[in-house]
Amino acid sequence: MKSRKLSRTRRRATILGAAAASVVAGAAMLPNWNAGASVVDDPTVDARTKATFQRLADAVFTDRTEALVDGGQGDRDKPLTDGFSGDVSLSSGLARSEDAARSALNRRGDMLAELGETYSTGSTTVTLDATQVKGRKAKVAVTETTTLTYEQARAGAPRTTGFQAHHELTFSADRYGNWRLTAIRATDEGELAVNQTARPAAEPMTARAGSTTPSAPKASTSYPGPANPKNFSASGLDYSAMAVYAKQYWSTYNPAYPDFNGQGAGGDCTNFVSQALKAGGWKHVPGYVYDYTRWFGNADIQSHSFVGVNEWSWFAQNSKRTTSLANVYQMDVGDVLQIDFDRDGSKDHTMIVTSRSRGVPYLTYHSTNTYSRSVASIVASYPTASYYAYRT
Repeated sequence: MKSRKLSRTRRRATILGAAAASVVAGAAMLPNWNAGASVVDDPTVDARTKATFQRLADAVFTDRTEALVDGGQGDRDKPLTDGFSGDVSLSSGLARSEDAARSALNRRGDMLAELGETYSTGSTTVTLDATQVKGRKAKVAVTETTTLTYEQARAGAPRTTGFQAHHELTFSADRYGNWRLTAIRATDEGELAVNQTARPAAEPMTARAGSTTPSAPKASTSYPGPANPKNFSASGLDYSAMAVYAKQYWSTYNPAYPDFNGQGAGGDCTNFVSQALKAGGWKHVPGYVYDYTRWFGNADIQSHSFVGVNEWSWFAQNSKRTTSLANVYQMDVGDVLQIDFDRDGSKDHTMIVTSRSRGVPYLTYHSTNTYSRSVASIVASYPTASYYAYRT
């Protein structure tokens, strides 16, 4: 959540005799947007075309995922998208963009390998949610579900990481009725999937600095971090319950709370983390919703500190419920990580640690809905961002 018609050209055919008339009549029974002739009417999208839209989307995101996997495309020497031509395929411009994206993801994979993290397999499936056609444009909404298997999972570490992401694909039809995929837009607020390369949107800060809006110190991302073990019994909180809650609701949202993903106000990330903290023992502090020294949330009302990135940070510090950590690798189960993507002083995203193994924390978050992603992967994806680590 935020810190708070085509013109148509008709040609008349001259009919020369009964034989020619028969040919014309036969041609009229064929689809009026086949590849052999120029189309004068707006093309329609039938079930077969929709299925091809879905298969092309699946190929795009599978190619992105495989760029991160050790061994890449396996026995194939070309991306899956290269197998599409004719009725439905990538536009030349988007093909170049996807080439660049896969190259960037290959480099990300190399960075992760240097940190000891590689993926042995990746699995991506895409479902088509809706198709809207207007003239020669088609907007296609899809859901991508991706799972990556860690090649050498550390003892006690999760075996896999994964996410669900939503995208809008734009197809344009040429004069022959062939559809070209021209654009892909992530529709989740966070855009934080491991196989995405777009820079996440930064949220503006909504309050001026003051006594109740303290700045948190930045955390180092150097690996490994200095020792700073967590005392799991000192606070009386149930950190295991926090992790269990986050793992339960990472993709299936708890109906006891509102869902802010896709609401155009920064996403559901902080709302989700606040719910997990509450499940582990954080108590409400009732009051005015704009008061950053108050914290509460349920189905009907939520304080800005419950759902806002910066507001949560201000409450966490004012209340002394958290202390700042010097290094992101010091985090443990129940601790919280925030990111300022453009380093303007306004934090943009909130995540919670749900496991830790051999000095590496793994985080779960909303917008994009993601489970068990290593902090190493996050840092490798956004190496120039500012990070803030909170011990709860």
